[in-house]
Amino acid sequence: MMDKLSLKTSPAFYVRNIPIHGDAILAPMDGYSDWPFRSLCRELGSAMSYTEFVQVEKILSRSDRPSAKLYYEEKERPVVFQIYGDDPDLILKAALKVQELKPDIIDINMGCPAKSVSHRGAGVGMMLTPLKIARTFRKLTAALKVPVTGKMRLGWENYRSYKLIARIVEENGGALIAIHGRTKEQAYSGHADWDAIAEVKAAVKIPVIGSGDVKTVRDIERMKSHTNCDAVMIGRAAIANPWIFSGLDREQVPSEEVRKVMRDHLERI
Repeated sequence: MMDKLSLKTSPAFYVRNIPIHGDAILAPMDGYSDWPFRSLCRELGSAMSYTEFVQVEKILSRSDRPSAKLYYEEKERPVVFQIYGDDPDLILKAALKVQELKPDIIDINMGCPAKSVSHRGAGVGMMLTPLKIARTFRKLTAALKVPVTGKMRLGWENYRSYKLIARIVEENGGALIAIHGRTKEQAYSGHADWDAIAEVKAAVKIPVIGSGDVKTVRDIERMKSHTNCDAVMIGRAAIANPWIFSGLDREQVPSEEVRKVMRDHLERI
């Protein structure tokens, strides 16, 4: 398997004191960025290993499902646990519990557009309540030893709060922001607004990861140049082409390499 990790020497940026080697990262995707797939992408060059998001209530229950979603191996570091909820106190309790599993970073999902998540005030639903986001980050950054980050969208069509939320995250101790350049209503349709990502980057001093419409290796540099973001997050395009993290578009990947990675993926599953 082609391994880019050894080719990256100086960090592209830091999440607080954690060096990040690389500028392309697999996006956390429920049902897709499970351990078998995200570990493969990490080996192919994804600069960070984000878990699927886990509901805080499930973390605090006796279910063993969260621990399965949060499984990782040491060679994947830096590992980011992504969690979501709508109650700052429960989010804090869940974060303290999963911190015992020794992730490098804990990320708060403020971007999921699914009705089952957003309409209960979690995911992108949090972006309607800036004060709740402020309380959440203030509590977590005061209590946790690891950096706390956030992944968000532009907001809702009638309330595009992305610049406000970015500043709130930074002012309350957040160490990084990832932003998908679409609104809740857009979900994954239409075009991502790279200008809005650039606005977020200009509004804060902490690292910013841009996401949306990165489909080819060339798009990585195009987004970075357009937005000045520190790194690019890739979701759907990586499902069909995890080699994008190795700097290869799909048609450049030899067939034998495809078969090898498929066999490895199946073995991990």
